[in-house]
Amino acid sequence: MSITAAATRYVSLLGLGFGDCGKGLFTDHLCGAWQAHTVVRFNGGAQAGHNVLLADGRHHTFSQFGAGSFHAGVATVLASPVVVHPTALRVEEEALRRVGVTDALARLRIDARCRVTTPFHQAAGRLREWARGAAAHGTCGVGVGETVRQALAAPGDALRYGDLAHRARALEKLEASRMALRREFAGMAPSHPEAAQELALLADASLAQRWLDAAAPCVRLSPPASADAIGARLARPGTVLFEGAQGVLLDEWRGFHPHTTWSTISAAAVEAVLHDLGIDAPVQHLGVLRSYLTRHGPGPLPTHDRALDARFTEPHNADEGWQGAFRRGHPDAVLLRYALAAAGRLDGLVVSHLDAVDGAGLHWCTGYRADGTHVASLPFSDKPDLDHQHALTQLLQGAQPLYEPHPIGSAQAWVERAEAFSGLPVRFGAFGPTRDTVRAREHIRKTV
Repeated sequence: MSITAAATRYVSLLGLGFGDCGKGLFTDHLCGAWQAHTVVRFNGGAQAGHNVLLADGRHHTFSQFGAGSFHAGVATVLASPVVVHPTALRVEEEALRRVGVTDALARLRIDARCRVTTPFHQAAGRLREWARGAAAHGTCGVGVGETVRQALAAPGDALRYGDLAHRARALEKLEASRMALRREFAGMAPSHPEAAQELALLADASLAQRWLDAAAPCVRLSPPASADAIGARLARPGTVLFEGAQGVLLDEWRGFHPHTTWSTISAAAVEAVLHDLGIDAPVQHLGVLRSYLTRHGPGPLPTHDRALDARFTEPHNADEGWQGAFRRGHPDAVLLRYALAAAGRLDGLVVSHLDAVDGAGLHWCTGYRADGTHVASLPFSDKPDLDHQHALTQLLQGAQPLYEPHPIGSAQAWVERAEAFSGLPVRFGAFGPTRDTVRAREHIRKTV
């Protein structure tokens, strides 16, 4: 049955970089500005990290809960493509309590079909990344990729959130997963000082029981929801925001292989969720950018500039940990155009960190020099092709950026060039880390 939700406004926020572009900030702002009643996470898993800072100093890095959770009554929906980490949800819920959000789990709806990350997936993901050595792909170390990998290999055996309400079934799937991963890593020579600890998790026959006990409060407070129940929630009059995780330049099929995430970031992915729920309605898609590029860990970033690393402090993105070094780069029109092609139809852009433009010496990159030739755009494959994506990675790794001669003089100048490169209007710009610094396009000049 198809639901026509004529009184409901659907808006998506899709990152157009390598993540860390400001999706949390704009989700928080638009929840208030447009009185959203629900935030939908439609991709990724517990590896997301969306920072929201309030004017009173409270801060939270949203991983699985929607970044609109500081607004009373705003619900979070984890749609069926999301990979759920129940015990991490409990940890995040406790962190939210410490900053005044006391009912996060009560406001959470989780599709029963969501795949579930377990300690076994987390251990396997870390072991696999350590084994790659210098050829590491980049990971957040929370097991999302392993969860997807195993579910694709054996869909019928994949642990789903709905299974957690049936202990015997969940234990059977957990044990099958543990044993399969244990066999895969049997005989592995520890390639890292902590590898023995992760291997011990795969050998622990009692862990599944204990993990289910730890996940039980999450399942009790946020029981598995049917597609019909979630569809009814999203069809309510008002505004529904789709908060994308990661960025399209990390997309599993469109990102620069192998430095990608097991997640799809596109307008089509948002619309597929609504279609799956029987909702027939248009979606306003907004692409999210920083005024400069950023990237965690390995992978190409042609405009990386160590001077920008030193200039732009990053209080909520550290260099240590699984994600690796946090790098900054100049804005890149080549990658912007590629991201727009990969993301699909957009209705506009929103831009964070516009306050960083003045005096920063940022330059727009308009092309590359690679293998002695000028590259003005990246070839886009209509069909998913990892060999093609790997070739793009190799091109970008050796690319020398070609910059416009003059630095970007102001936020207004940045916006005008971005609109010229993209052919899209900048709808909102943020001049700081809090929702009150967000300005509509017509007020950006006044802010400068």
